[in-house]
Amino acid sequence: MYKQSVTSADAPGKPEVQGTARVFDPATRSGTVLLDDGTEVAFDGAAFDAGGLRLLRVGQRVKMRRDEAGRIVVLTLVTLPLP
Repeated sequence: MYKQSVTSADAPGKPEVQGTARVFDPATRSGTVLLDDGTEVAFDGAAFDAGGLRLLRVGQRVKMRRDEAGRIVVLTLVTLPLP
């Protein structure tokens, strides 16, 4: 299973974190993101849908918001605003 812990990038005052799409399954709209610190975190279809994206390519830069448990709750491209 992929790490789901909160990293130093999720410190209070820094609600957004960035990373690179590593895996994406268009059928389930889920995948994984490699954070800039090397941590791989999974996201589900709900997080993908919350960002308003229709497609994600491996290698694209993304930004995301994570909850207190470290789960990605919204994911979008770095060029788009987080909802």
